[in-house]
Amino acid sequence: MEQLRLQWSDLGYLAPELTLVIAAVVLSLLDLLLPKQTNRKALGWLSLLSIIIAGLFVVGDLNPTEPKQLLNYSYRIDDFASIIKLILLTGAGLVTFMSIGSLKEEEVPHIGEFYYLLLPATLGGMIMSSSGDLITLYVGLELLSITSYILVAMRKKDLRSNEGAFKYVVLGGISSAIILYGMSFLYGMSGSTSIPEINAALGQNAESMLPFLYVSFFMLLAGFGFKVAAAPFHMWAPDVYQGAQTPVTAFLAVVSKAAAFAVLFRVLYGVYAIGALMELPFHGDVLVSLMVVSAAAMILGNFIALRQSNLKRLLAYSGIANSGYLLIPIATHFSMVHYSNFSEFAFYLIAYLFMNIGIFAVVMIMERSTSDETVSGLAGLYYRAPGTAVATVLLVLSLAGLPISGGFFGKVFIMMGAMQTQHYWLAAVMIVTSVISFYYYFGLIRQMFMRTDFESRSVTVPWPLGITLWLCAGISVLLGIVPQWVLGWIDRIFSLTQDLFFFS
Repeated sequence: MEQLRLQWSDLGYLAPELTLVIAAVVLSLLDLLLPKQTNRKALGWLSLLSIIIAGLFVVGDLNPTEPKQLLNYSYRIDDFASIIKLILLTGAGLVTFMSIGSLKEEEVPHIGEFYYLLLPATLGGMIMSSSGDLITLYVGLELLSITSYILVAMRKKDLRSNEGAFKYVVLGGISSAIILYGMSFLYGMSGSTSIPEINAALGQNAESMLPFLYVSFFMLLAGFGFKVAAAPFHMWAPDVYQGAQTPVTAFLAVVSKAAAFAVLFRVLYGVYAIGALMELPFHGDVLVSLMVVSAAAMILGNFIALRQSNLKRLLAYSGIANSGYLLIPIATHFSMVHYSNFSEFAFYLIAYLFMNIGIFAVVMIMERSTSDETVSGLAGLYYRAPGTAVATVLLVLSLAGLPISGGFFGKVFIMMGAMQTQHYWLAAVMIVTSVISFYYYFGLIRQMFMRTDFESRSVTVPWPLGITLWLCAGISVLLGIVPQWVLGWIDRIFSLTQDLFFFS
């Protein structure tokens, strides 16, 4: 039965989101009331505690007997959303933890703002993952976007930060407008903003509205392509990654991207890729378009990364290439011979989370110790900080996709899925571009072991950064040793028809 009003009893299902809302309000008030001379580390710990509590609430929502629908499918509490929320909260928690005591007050004069702005940004991603309605989805998207703009611009006295923030705001605003324009076509064709109702209405009148279907899809593809930094919608990423404070860059690279991919799954399979639309040539065109964007991201990201000397810009282009890899499970669609798309996507997203946050922890260590974020700044790292160098090697091997690592099995699972659906050319692009990436990833290892830092700059590792680095490196290796644990967990929890395909 449709539920058109939110009941008091439903607030229990919204406990993760409410936890972040309450924590953000409390932290903002504390930051306002505390004297300026007071150390803001306590705000970081309170922010981390709220994220952990929200994660525990999400774990309690896993594997329900049936998904919970709130406000007539506007908000869904299902296992698809819960798995994505756990990934978002894990990423936000690691970013918060590694930043405690590591941010320089002369660069970020309002550290308290950093901690409590991360919470609504994460909340926006969680809303996006649970949205079953275009309005709810857009609210979550803008909450994530606006707080991200502020976080990127926090280094007020840094010209690179100002430039990156300006580009991010302008291009982000344009992409949001494009998404909204694409949504307006869907509303015009169906008379509804509810995703299942839109799918039902389009299935009945698809042939008469085919041109508008194409316009709406390509608008949404362009808008969400910007959010995941997939080529050719990636131009903002290198400047923003370089200009933002490194924890913010890590947040954008992992949490923001994961939320945008969750929306792609929701919208693609909720609107365009199920029901009567599957019988039209339009369905095939949708998938081919996603494959072309995926291939473009893999090729462009890896090739341009070859010429990067700044470590954060290199990781930006690496992230663009990884967006291409993550698009493949969405583009290949579910079929009788291949229905593990979400498992492949979620596994690689988990591996991507740990190996990227780990490598950004390395960037933070180098920035804090030497104020150097270039690739050459890693020169002789093995002789200056052997433990840090070893952990970095483990992360780089996972990023490159070499055995035994989580990145390796994540790419193998995605590649096998593409081959099962007979998209051999896409699998070939993935293999070739992954091999190309070895050059710039191994360049990092070459700097650490085969080059010398002539200035003999010492490297100090604050304990939150050291723990984050080794935790991410250890989990990246563990994912390569026992990948079946994670895949089995996802398969036990996730149900294709119950958690992704939903109808009114």
